[in-house]
Amino acid sequence: SRKRLPYQPPERLARSATAVPYAELHCHSNFSFLDGASHPEELAEEAARLGLDALALTDHDGLYGVVRFAEAARAVGLPTVFGAELSLDLSKPQNGEADPEGSHLLVLARGAQGYARLSRTLSDAHLAGHEKGKPDYSGIDWSSVHGDGWLVLTGCRKGAVSRALVEHGPSAAARELGRLVEMFGRGNVAVELCDHGDPLDRARNDELSKMAVEAGVPYVATNNVHYAEPSRRRLAT
Repeated sequence: SRKRLPYQPPERLARSATAVPYAELHCHSNFSFLDGASHPEELAEEAARLGLDALALTDHDGLYGVVRFAEAARAVGLPTVFGAELSLDLSKPQNGEADPEGSHLLVLARGAQGYARLSRTLSDAHLAGHEKGKPDYSGIDWSSVHGDGWLVLTGCRKGAVSRALVEHGPSAAARELGRLVEMFGRGNVAVELCDHGDPLDRARNDELSKMAVEAGVPYVATNNVHYAEPSRRRLAT
């Protein structure tokens, strides 16, 4: 555009050789306002430098940064995944909230059809909310909107499964996982495991992985990334 110059990749991008293939499937840019702390271009560059197999951009309730992300990723040779983290059950606009409310659901698009359906779902929710920062997903028919075009992850600590595990125990978490499987189909749900060094992370992940096996769905490791480099931590916090 007239206001944004074409993306120019770094002249030299030294790639690390990773021992284990890894794609980051949960990542927020600074288009998740007051949450992510790095530009989409920075995230793509760092993922390429680290030798990741792919990177998903999953900003809150929108696809705002995917154009910049796609341009940068193409330039540095990084495979991409597009998605969004949906904020369910909001009671009021969350603009400027340091720790916004709501139950989070992470959706990754599978192909062009999945992307189109995700875009439509986000647009419908924002129109239904009538206020900026308050998407309303209550009128969405989840069983028909996604087809096989989405992969749904159980999300971070604000995901229904993780929250139920912490607040009510494994049985409640298993019920929430079963609800997701019923809504989206067994082949379209995966349990998300994160370890940020919290004393309870390992025990929580043990329960979640066991739950996934019992439900017959895969589990995946993610980092719930909010910035590209350690130097951005201060800004993020």
